[in-house]
Formats: sequence, C-alpha cells, structure tokens
Amino acid sequence: MIPVLYDYWRSSAAYRVRIVLNLKRVAYDSVPIDLTREAQRTPDYLSRNPQGLVPALDLGATVLTQSLAIIEYLDTAYPNPAMIPVDPLAGANVRAQALTIVADIHPIDNLRVLNRLTEQFGADQAAREDWYRHWVVTGLDALEVMTTSSPGPFLGGMAPNLADACLVPQMYNARRFGVPLDRFPRLTAADAAASAVPEIAAAHPDRVRPPA
Repeated sequence: MIPVLYDYWRSSAAYRVRIVLNLKRVAYDSVPIDLTREAQRTPDYLSRNPQGLVPALDLGATVLTQSLAIIEYLDTAYPNPAMIPVDPLAGANVRAQALTIVADIHPIDNLRVLNRLTEQFGADQAAREDWYRHWVVTGLDALEVMTTSSPGPFLGGMAPNLADACLVPQMYNARRFGVPLDRFPRLTAADAAASAVPEIAAAHPDRVRPPA
C-alpha cells in the first residue's frame, strides 16, 4: 500500500518527514491532523500513535512514529539519496546536528509546552514568544559553531542530508516567531540552499496547508 502520513501542516516534525519523503520520491497519501482542534487526542488517532503527536506514518502492517525514527526507516528502505552517512563518525556528526534541533530546541518549544506555560504559570503571548526565542537562539548558536567548517552549500555538503531536513523547518519556525537570524550566516545559507531544492520547497507548510 501507499504509505499514509498523518500530518499537520505547521508541525516541524511532520515537515521533516515530508522533506525526506519528497527527496526520496516516495509516493504517499496525507491525512491532516489539526492540532489546534486537538484532533491528535481522538481515540481513532491515539490508536495509531498513543503519544498523540504528529507525524505518524502508516505502512499498512505497522505505524511508525517519531520523526527521526521514521526518517531512519526511510533511509534504510529507500537508500537514495542517503540522509545519514554510512561512515560511523560522519553519521554520528550528522545525528548530533539533527538532534541539536530535534532533541534540544523543538521539544521545549512545542505547542503543548507553550500551552502548558500559559495553563500552569499564566504566561501571556509575549512571555511564550520570549521563551520560544530563547531556546531557538541557544540551540542555533551551538549549531552554527558545529557546522561552520562544513563544506557547503548544504549542511550535508553538496547534497542535503538529515541535518538539512531538520534545519529547514526550524528556520521556518524561527522566522514565524521573529528570531533574528543575522548571527547565523552558515545556517541561513544552508537553509536558503535547501529551500531552493524543488522537493524540499514542495514540503513547505504553505504548499501543504489544507483548505480553510
């Protein structure tokens, strides 16, 4: 069967998976899950992903969750183009770059965390945005140093890799929240190069947003 991606157009985790599916030219169907209406908490969706998060990739025999786990599966099942180098050291470096975003920025800036700041601590919109920007800048400061000596134009060198698939959605979100990006010339250049790739451009939230 054609894989089915349970997706939310603005989810950076789902955005990463869309990028990789497109780069590997894997045909898939998309089912939108509206996080703003808590569609991820319905019994039907929780039967697919008990965490109530997106994305989930239904392969028929099984449903995969967690964006990096999905991407690693895709990289094994569809080896070209490779998202993670085979060389152990190079692969570890790429994973470290990706995890700087996926593990250290994204989880604490996720919508459910921002909502909890309001529910538990009374944070207003300005406080939520200040929280968001702080952790984005902290993570991107480190990632800029980690990738400055990498050959371009992409973080992956001459072709986008896992780190680029994670960077593009994070830079999109950074712009949404007004994070100044001048201090990240390497990341800005890699994001621009990746965003110009047709398969990556096709995964942009504005290109997949369901009709109102």
